[in-house]
Amino acid sequence: MKSMASPVLYLTLSLAFSFPLSSSTLDAMSKGTSLSIEKPEVLISPNSVFSAGFYSVGKNAFCFAIWFSNSSTVVWVANRDQPVNGKRSKLSLLKNGNLVLTDAGKFTIWATNTISLSSVVQLSLYNTGNLVLYNKESVILWQSFDFPTNTLLPQQLLTRNTKLVSSRCKTNHSSGFYELFFDNNNVLSLLFNGPEVSSIYWPEPWLLIWVAKRSTYNNSRIAVLNSLGNFSSSDDFTFLSNDYGAVLHRRLTLDYDGNIRLYSWEKERQTWVVSWQAIQKPCRINGVCGANSLCKYVVGFGRKCSCLPGYKMKNSLDWSYGCEPEFDLSHHNKNESIFLLLSNVEFYGYDVGYYSNYSLDNCTNSCLQLHNCKAVQYAFETGDCFRKSLLLNGYHSPDFVKNTYLRLPKSFKSIKNPVKEFSLDCSKEGTIQLDRTYVKNHEKGMVKFLLWLACGVGGLELTCIFVVCCLLIKTRKSPDADNQGYCLAATGFRKFTYVELKKATKGFTEEIGRGAWGVVYKGVLSDNRVVAIKRLNEANQGEDVFLAEVSIIGRLNHMNLIDMWGYCAEGKRRLLVYEYMEHGSLAENLSSNALDWKQMFEIALGTAKGLAYLHEECLEWVLHCDVKPQNILLDSNYQPKVADFGLSKLQNRGALNNPSFSRMRGTRGYMAPEWIFNLPITSKVDVYSYGIVVLEMVTGKSTIMGVHTTDVGNEAKNRRLVTWVKEKKNGEVATTSWIDDIMDPKMEGIYDKGKMEILVEIALQCLEEDKDARPTMKQVVEKLHQLENDLL
Repeated sequence: MKSMASPVLYLTLSLAFSFPLSSSTLDAMSKGTSLSIEKPEVLISPNSVFSAGFYSVGKNAFCFAIWFSNSSTVVWVANRDQPVNGKRSKLSLLKNGNLVLTDAGKFTIWATNTISLSSVVQLSLYNTGNLVLYNKESVILWQSFDFPTNTLLPQQLLTRNTKLVSSRCKTNHSSGFYELFFDNNNVLSLLFNGPEVSSIYWPEPWLLIWVAKRSTYNNSRIAVLNSLGNFSSSDDFTFLSNDYGAVLHRRLTLDYDGNIRLYSWEKERQTWVVSWQAIQKPCRINGVCGANSLCKYVVGFGRKCSCLPGYKMKNSLDWSYGCEPEFDLSHHNKNESIFLLLSNVEFYGYDVGYYSNYSLDNCTNSCLQLHNCKAVQYAFETGDCFRKSLLLNGYHSPDFVKNTYLRLPKSFKSIKNPVKEFSLDCSKEGTIQLDRTYVKNHEKGMVKFLLWLACGVGGLELTCIFVVCCLLIKTRKSPDADNQGYCLAATGFRKFTYVELKKATKGFTEEIGRGAWGVVYKGVLSDNRVVAIKRLNEANQGEDVFLAEVSIIGRLNHMNLIDMWGYCAEGKRRLLVYEYMEHGSLAENLSSNALDWKQMFEIALGTAKGLAYLHEECLEWVLHCDVKPQNILLDSNYQPKVADFGLSKLQNRGALNNPSFSRMRGTRGYMAPEWIFNLPITSKVDVYSYGIVVLEMVTGKSTIMGVHTTDVGNEAKNRRLVTWVKEKKNGEVATTSWIDDIMDPKMEGIYDKGKMEILVEIALQCLEEDKDARPTMKQVVEKLHQLENDLL
């Protein structure tokens, strides 16, 4: 429950974000430098799309913010609830590595609370709109993407530790009452967190999770929007913008009215347009107009609010506080009450009793027996009676068949439902300036001189000592010392020491898997997290090359891709730290017959989603090149996660004949014909391997072991399973019950034959010899989604 914020903060921010101060531009800030509000300077991203600096939010009130340079649209604010004064305020990067925002040079308003002993620390604004503080080893100390306000930018993650908080209203950008976050059920939700009550309203709380097309089984709690307009969340909620494709700029914003909207920049008209929104009926948003009020949607004018008869606005400067009664509640007793009809009006929630087959008189009389009953909601057709203790979430709609009868004192009998509408904008009147007094020190001139002299001498001594120590350390430093500390800014992972990981694995004793890249061990970190630690085969490449590979994984985030939590690079030792999958690999589960038909379908769909993301949705184009059951891991809910994708080579889109694919990659039995015949390598090699995996799940047979024992030769063995299935389906020995002939006998008929046939046909399309005849992984996902909808 939130208390009413200070009027100073509310009214200070009552003006809209106008536009930034006229200023000069900087590429970066370094240790010991500042951005002054009186000598305005702004940081500019290399592509000039984003700017960061002081932004005027009211009379003599400023916030440090990031905005789109072309439209001055703010996407992040450091001090949204505590603006600074227009004199002597500054943002400073201190010599200890801490970034501090001070008001009038005296009061610390905001800080990153970072410390770095590195000789070089810089603050830069990236092309993505991310404000990043990093040291000379490119280790990220702090970044704005980890602390969103009300907006997500493409590739900015929404995680279990972050949330979006709306603005108070259109002209007040301080923290509002609406939040977008992952709830305790792992579901991405919208919450109204008002001054008196809080409630989740999206997805609709009366719907079962699976009916709302959400999943609670994935506890990774992560969501991301890409630049093409595709949003994907770990609870299976996804959407595409209605202008999906390459667009100049996008942003996902939780607006002040409680709706989450995706905006696209329309270059021709130089304006933002809505390309998707979560809620189509804005009056169904909780807390929409505050307590004791009604919401009404007017086409062409938007949402309008009005107080109920007998009520008035509680705060004339802020509609969100709703309305309060004009009558004395102490005299609101049953003998002095009447009920006023409000047609086609609903107040959602806060019932103090429900009755069916009641007459209207019985319904109103039951309300009179309760001192806290403020209205009844009644339906003549069914006799349903709802008694209301709070009048929240009220809206008027011709489609609503119930009526509300408002309880009022008899003195209001003559009132005939007067309506005084008010808009959702904050009032621009009554702006209060920041009320702070800045007292200047009046030390005597001689005292001030002596103080500065003492500081200067002390500083000179410290400098000399520091220089001598640095020279001594440098002489003892190994040639690879700088490389050992190197870390790409894009990784964002923890760097573990080899000793830590050796201790976590108890000396690398519990092996849980191995492959061409190395051996995987189970381990437990110092914070008790269970992990899978892959010790890669000894490599000769430098740490910078290794971290370049690791940075690929850092840019890939999808619920069907394995999460990497850290790495180790010491000398020639290379280790990767992954989340631990409770149910091991798909290969292990197939051999133990632990999966049923529906689990296999979910695995096929999830794997396809992960590969489609690698091929088409992430910023880079990644080919897996080794899709097989051993590289598909299953979490505690048997949800699949593709592994080892980060160890494949990164390619530019459309680069078919790349020298890095000059040798075969993958596992025999799963490799596409392109590898064998030295044809151009595209994403279709993963599609082929995926088709093999699906056939293995359906038939219970391994492509390596083959189907017929009489076949000889490697090429014959690689094609055995595919050839056998095709013969059963449409070859010379085809039968009408071909699906029963190829199904794993252990399934014992517990499956939908029609759906299974479609799944196998999709797999066979993936296994076409001609790569151009195969579908893309995105097309496979669409077909499986259609099949999934048929299953429901």
